[in-house]
Amino acid sequence: MNNINPVLGIIGGGQLGSMLAVAAKKLKIKTVILSDDLKAPAKNFCDEIIITDYNKLKTIDEFIRKVNFVTFEFENIPFNILEYISKYKPVFPKPHINQIIQNRFKEKNFVNDQGIKTTDYALIKNKSDLLNNEKLFPGFLKTCTLGYDGKGQYVLNNKDDVDDLDINYKKEYVFERKISLKKEISVIITRFLNNDFLIYEPIENFHINQILNKSMIPAVIDKNTFIQAQQQAKLLAEKLDYIGTMCVEYFIDENNNLLLNEIAPRVHNSGHLTINAYNISQFENHIRAVCNLDRIELKKNYNAEMINILGEEIKNYRIKSYSKNEFFFDYLKTEIKEKRKMGHITTIKLQN
Repeated sequence: MNNINPVLGIIGGGQLGSMLAVAAKKLKIKTVILSDDLKAPAKNFCDEIIITDYNKLKTIDEFIRKVNFVTFEFENIPFNILEYISKYKPVFPKPHINQIIQNRFKEKNFVNDQGIKTTDYALIKNKSDLLNNEKLFPGFLKTCTLGYDGKGQYVLNNKDDVDDLDINYKKEYVFERKISLKKEISVIITRFLNNDFLIYEPIENFHINQILNKSMIPAVIDKNTFIQAQQQAKLLAEKLDYIGTMCVEYFIDENNNLLLNEIAPRVHNSGHLTINAYNISQFENHIRAVCNLDRIELKKNYNAEMINILGEEIKNYRIKSYSKNEFFFDYLKTEIKEKRKMGHITTIKLQN
């Protein structure tokens, strides 16, 4: 096929898929979304959408025929489906990466193997495993797979809390020691097929109830932390043989230690401000990388702050008026739910 104007297949039809489709349109690249959600908001932004169960191979084959390259907006897609698609069309990031990152315990082991620090942790298969890891209290118990925005996560302050847990031990969990948290930051990085990189400056993040509330640049961190966070992100992208945009999230403790929290093998919520703050957004860079297009040097045009809009809050934002330095993004989700990300607003700092 002629890849001068390739067709990009995107698995997942949420807000990240929507923003990828918008970025692709800017580059005159058509997008075909594959989603299992009849109400997928990305249908408002893509060229074509296919609604199907992700295990329905007949429809997957139809999707494969329509596209040149394939990417995805979330990491919890069945590995066997990504592997199947990759036999016929290039899938970026490569499917093997999800086998590592879909599982929090495997991910932490991989990160530590690269000499990068995380919080102390242990694999939990039963109640005894929890009680035998006394040194990790107080801590956070998290499902090894699935779970985001605080879902599948439990705070355990001491052993007494274990008795009150109502969980299914048929699932595996990872138990992470709670740290004295000073800051949370993330680094957005894009790696291209020729092992070239573009790295955005670290972003400072603020969470409420384990859901990202606000992101801002510049992050208020020292120069050594700035450099170390970018270097670690680059190392991980190389070791994973990653193609596309990914996010590396970090904790900074009270002793200024940089501790990796998790890797997101995709564009990320904390990087939304790159749309307005940089010449090239995280979404456009992802499209450029996975479709093997030209790399354009990054330039930060503005400092910026992004705030997530959750649930019913969207109603007020839809009727507000905005100044020239405010940019409102409505994800056009039809159903409003508590704590659901419905949109975001980015405010850039204009030069005097």
